Amino acid sequence: MGCCASSQKKKGAAAGDRKKKEPAERPSQIAPAASPSPTPTPTPTPTPSPSAEMSRLGASQGAVRTKFISSPGHTHRLSFTYEELNAATLGFPQNHFLGEGGFGKVYKGVLDGNEVAIKILNPNGSQGNREFCTEVMVLSRMNHPNLVKLVGFCADDDQRLLVYEFMPLGSLETHIFDLPPDKKPLDWNTRMKILAGAAQGLKHLHVNCNPPVINRDVKCANILLGEGYHPKLADFGLAKLGPTGDDTHVSTRVMGTPGYCAPEYLESGQLTIKSDIYSFGVVILEVITGRKALDQSRIKAERSLAEWAIPLINQKDFTMLADPALGNQYSMTSLFQALSVARMCLNTTASRRPQIAEIAAALAHISKSKRTRRSAHQQSAAQVHQPGEDI
Repeated sequence: MGCCASSQKKKGAAAGDRKKKEPAERPSQIAPAASPSPTPTPTPTPTPSPSAEMSRLGASQGAVRTKFISSPGHTHRLSFTYEELNAATLGFPQNHFLGEGGFGKVYKGVLDGNEVAIKILNPNGSQGNREFCTEVMVLSRMNHPNLVKLVGFCADDDQRLLVYEFMPLGSLETHIFDLPPDKKPLDWNTRMKILAGAAQGLKHLHVNCNPPVINRDVKCANILLGEGYHPKLADFGLAKLGPTGDDTHVSTRVMGTPGYCAPEYLESGQLTIKSDIYSFGVVILEVITGRKALDQSRIKAERSLAEWAIPLINQKDFTMLADPALGNQYSMTSLFQALSVARMCLNTTASRRPQIAEIAAALAHISKSKRTRRSAHQQSAAQVHQPGEDI
């Protein structure tokens, strides 16, 4: 459930691009997108420091503690004391431990009769106050069935905890990679359903929020699964507000997880919503192939999933890309379509990548397809690809 920060830092944009520098972070201004109409470009102001953000967050806690927020399945206060969260987990015992990420350890607890997941900031971890504030200010204003719900937070003294709805099936990566012998792999239809739902969550961030929200850490570990394998995007500590007005990008230090970051972002630090599209393309490949974005245990030519898969897609060698755990039980047409979507997402030219609305529509179509799932060996390539077709 956590994020990893790349240790690499790249140079900023060239002098000619300095006028397009990142506007100040304004997480409190995130709102549903209005109908398209020209709006004046906001006057940039200095980006607040983590301590300033914490001061602002802390100043509002007195009012927040007495404010109740209603959402489906929960009626709760946004702010909790450390004592309340400690009691909710019975003291954070090992048998309540769920996992650990860049933010810190995660424990299962119960608040007001509802199961929750509670993350505790590791002061020596890769994330800190800035990521904590971003997570609170972004998720507290989001309400979408494919985004994890923030139940609350704790900012008592030096304690930093985040409380989420509990997702009983854990992260997507635990259902794709390194499965134990007694764990049944996800079937093709379930995989497509998960991808379609995750795309809807990303669409909400890119399309329905104003300014758009760039997740910056889209990966299988940050897609959580509820009952019926219902997917929700999680972990917004690295999120950034997208460009506004005449700006084409925001310039920032390179953060994210190796193997998922878009090449132009790695090279320049210039971040756009198309950076998330690239990352999502890697996720699609992971779900289809059962391979990790980066796998140092493989031979050099196969360590990077994108670099290994793209030539195979271009050669239309689709069956080589299907997860062996699927047992050839999938529609070749759906496989072709899903790989085509992934290939477009992974275009090295950011402007040529599709918009998330197009991706969501394509995956929804694949997911809802009523084609009979048959053994891939029973389906000829002629049924899938017509001569002269391009991906």
